[in-house]
Amino acid sequence: MNRQAQAAVLFLLGAAVLHAAFTDLYLRYVKAGLRPLLILAGIVLIAAAVATVWYELRRPSSGREQSQGQPGGQEHSDERQGSGGYERSAGQDEQPGGHGDSGGGDEHPGGQGDSGGHGHAHREPRISWLLVLPLFALILVAPPALGSYSAVRTGTALQAPFGYPPLPAGDPLRLGLVDYAGRAAYDHGRSLQGRHVEITGFIALGADGSPYLVRMALNCCAADAQPVKIGLSGHIPPVLQPDAWLSVTGTYTARRAKDPVNGGVIPYLEVSEARPVPVPRDPYDESWNG
Repeated sequence: MNRQAQAAVLFLLGAAVLHAAFTDLYLRYVKAGLRPLLILAGIVLIAAAVATVWYELRRPSSGREQSQGQPGGQEHSDERQGSGGYERSAGQDEQPGGHGDSGGGDEHPGGQGDSGGHGHAHREPRISWLLVLPLFALILVAPPALGSYSAVRTGTALQAPFGYPPLPAGDPLRLGLVDYAGRAAYDHGRSLQGRHVEITGFIALGADGSPYLVRMALNCCAADAQPVKIGLSGHIPPVLQPDAWLSVTGTYTARRAKDPVNGGVIPYLEVSEARPVPVPRDPYDESWNG
């Protein structure tokens, strides 16, 4: 991969990062607060590509200027080669074994070619072009956000919140899944008593078929995403598809369960209504501070 190809890859990568940053695509990889850093990274990559091309365009002219600054360099080199050639010829005439020495030179037919080959750059292995595949995957294939497959294989990451701020008025009250789970599990539902809450998440089915409403919570990016689960009881739809997004309305219940993966607490919600909804703009829940 030469310098021009490297510049092209840098430019495409920077353009892909900027495309993701100026659309909702970046929300599948990192949290919304990192958008300015993504934009900065894309600009730096494109600037590096332009600088690489500019350097390559200037380098040939600089090389010619250096060679012109030494007008006698080629002539002296030719004289040295000629002198060396004459001395070797004289040495062969004087030595009786000159023919043997000449034969010894024939034993290394690639010697002169090898020494001359050191003046040229070695060709990079073609396998280095495989580095372009992740770039095309980023441009052509946008992977979905983490879903039920990861949720049922990872224990719930619910942790006790630092506090329980007062809830706003409204019925039903739209509440984040992580917020509800924390209040239900560690505040014993005191702030949820008598309130109808509306929660959005995707469906995951446990090994025994138990339905969970899940939201993947993250600190930084999708690499550290972990599920927070709440169990569903009451008026549950008869058919539930994993990864289907639902908006669930219900009330607090004291029922709890243990996550079969890590033994973490899973609070429940008594469902009174459930309706399918499209995938939200930001599929991850950023309210988690674990």
